[in-house]
Amino acid sequence: MYIRDPIHGDIELDHLEQKILDCAEIQRLRTIKQLGTAYLVYPGCTHTRFEHSLGTMAVAKRILTTLAATSESIPIYSSQLITISALLHDITHIPFGHTFEDERAIFPRHDKGHRLDYFLAGDTEIGRQLQLAGLLNDTRAILSGQIKDWRAQIIASALDADLLDYLRRDAYMAGLAQTYDERIFQHFRVVSDQLVLNMVKHNMDRSDIKSEIVHLLRLRYYLSERVYFHHAKVISGAMISKAVELALGYGLTEHTLLQLGDYTLFETLKNLGLKHNPAITALVTAVEHRHLLKRAYILTSESVTEEQRDLLMQNYHFGDGQRPRLEREIAAAFGLNDGEIIVYCPGARTFREAAIPVFSKHGLHKLNSIQPAPPEDINQLQRQYQKLWRFYVFAPDSHRHEVQNFCETYFRLPSEHV
Repeated sequence: MYIRDPIHGDIELDHLEQKILDCAEIQRLRTIKQLGTAYLVYPGCTHTRFEHSLGTMAVAKRILTTLAATSESIPIYSSQLITISALLHDITHIPFGHTFEDERAIFPRHDKGHRLDYFLAGDTEIGRQLQLAGLLNDTRAILSGQIKDWRAQIIASALDADLLDYLRRDAYMAGLAQTYDERIFQHFRVVSDQLVLNMVKHNMDRSDIKSEIVHLLRLRYYLSERVYFHHAKVISGAMISKAVELALGYGLTEHTLLQLGDYTLFETLKNLGLKHNPAITALVTAVEHRHLLKRAYILTSESVTEEQRDLLMQNYHFGDGQRPRLEREIAAAFGLNDGEIIVYCPGARTFREAAIPVFSKHGLHKLNSIQPAPPEDINQLQRQYQKLWRFYVFAPDSHRHEVQNFCETYFRLPSEHV
């Protein structure tokens, strides 16, 4: 069976991969957009986690082809385990998951906890298919992080099939003319049971390989700055997250979200709002109509010290901390309703891709730990990525300046200009 993909062309699936693809649990991923509300900024970004899962499997197969061509003996079972695990790597995602988990921290990360057990249980379609194929236990071990060798690293590591698909796919769907060179695939190797990029030829380090890796990292930063953390995407995602936070008090649970897609989550939230709290419905409807809150107060890593940033994260990153109390306090000060003030404080940005395992003339090590010192372009990228951190207070446009003044007094820190 072949499926035509706009990024990778024809993707070939064997009989087992086709049966897994047709399971209800993975078909659900068609209903979850890969980039959440990025479509409000880039209208082409309506691609889903279903397409990305197919693409990740296609990239995993390319890496396996390279390894096989460089005398790496790969048993058929291992190859099948890797491609199926790649296809299922996002099976535990919920709608707008990265916003709820990483940015607003109202649920645990999708790759932690009980969600994998829910989807790979013996009574699910995928669980039954994997059990029949003899792959269930090892697939669970790879996706849960129990298996950590090169097989798992093809799917989840600093430079993996996941990254190599979504960088190209997200840029293409956003209409941004950015990509990476195909020959990156030629340099994958297995060394000491670890997946690495080989930088050595004739006992010398090849600068062109390092340059291509750096180019890929720059692409990751570029998409982070332009797409992933675009302020309108951040605001709309925070509004949906706030609606979910309010709905948790009226029966919505994390388990409920495992059964929903983007549209059905919106409908569920609006119905809960109609029954219990109109603020929930108002938030969702505002996102649907692109009537977004505005940035009233802004702090960045340029305007606060590292200690101040860490204190803000400690107090306002988690939804069960001071964040909801401050939101209610500001709203009450100006006679605003629930959900009209949102405090947004993500965790520290990490640029884990810089820790790519490479094999150089120095042996096996991470790209950002080359001795005697990491390349300056790597250090610069890591510093730039950390500077993407933003602390926001969102408010209606009619109260933007009053909320800014309130926050400057409250935090004793001036706001940066929008």
